[in-house]
Amino acid sequence: MVKRFERLERIRRMDPYREATEIYRLSTAYEFPWDFARALELALYRTYAVPRIGRLLAATAELTDRTQKRYDDTSLLLDAVVEHGFGSDRGRTAIRRINGMHRGYDIPDDDMRYVLCTFVVMPKRWIDAYGWRRLSRHETVAGAVHYRTLGQHMGIKDIPGSYEEFESFLDAYEEAHFGWDEDARRVSDATLDLMASWYPRPLAPLLRTATLALLDEPLLRAFRYPPPGPATRAWVRRAVRLRGRAVRLLPPRGAPHFARQNREIKGYPDGYRLEDLGTRPVPGLRGCPVRHAD
Repeated sequence: MVKRFERLERIRRMDPYREATEIYRLSTAYEFPWDFARALELALYRTYAVPRIGRLLAATAELTDRTQKRYDDTSLLLDAVVEHGFGSDRGRTAIRRINGMHRGYDIPDDDMRYVLCTFVVMPKRWIDAYGWRRLSRHETVAGAVHYRTLGQHMGIKDIPGSYEEFESFLDAYEEAHFGWDEDARRVSDATLDLMASWYPRPLAPLLRTATLALLDEPLLRAFRYPPPGPATRAWVRRAVRLRGRAVRLLPPRGAPHFARQNREIKGYPDGYRLEDLGTRPVPGLRGCPVRHAD
């Protein structure tokens, strides 16, 4: 039986540059599957607070009218690369679909680079705050290398070279670009409704409040959500930290858990083909709609 820190010791013996995706797979599928799922949900969610991104997502209607499908497809495509690797047939198919989803729109490189940064930075911040242990340096470097490689496959230019550069770019970009947009708020509300829908209906108001309690102040301001009170925020964050401490006491996971196994993936009870996942370009929509003053 694997001991609690045995897999971490294995990771520390690996090369975080040459074996980046394998290390990332061990972290996401064995060490922190629940935490990575939550962190990547919040990573994508915070991109809506950049009005140019939020308006484009609203215009496609994918995250307002087909929220569950878009959530499922994004999770499954990203995770196929993690599970099977960049050089595998399934990994290449997933990357082709990811590129096909974005190629139909005139998305600035800065926005693409920022979204990539959220995938690198937010899991570390979440796990360091709420996980059963902090991410090791090997895992931090490997995550940055994995997503740098994904960004290269997507043709993104000027990708940060280290975790610290990813983090600096993310913080500066959010400070410069977070802001209010009514269409982005619609995307945000639809996403919060989706997350609440995964649980019994009477819990929906409580779950919405709990989710808001996990968001930082700049994000709440951008969407103009009233911040939960200090007591609520402290209680929710303490509860998530206690979950991490409880996991630390459990036997380590013996089998991998990938995104396709998450209970939140609900759109494909009969299975799916990677080549069928994702969105198709909306006719006549190329870039972010311009908002005209009334």
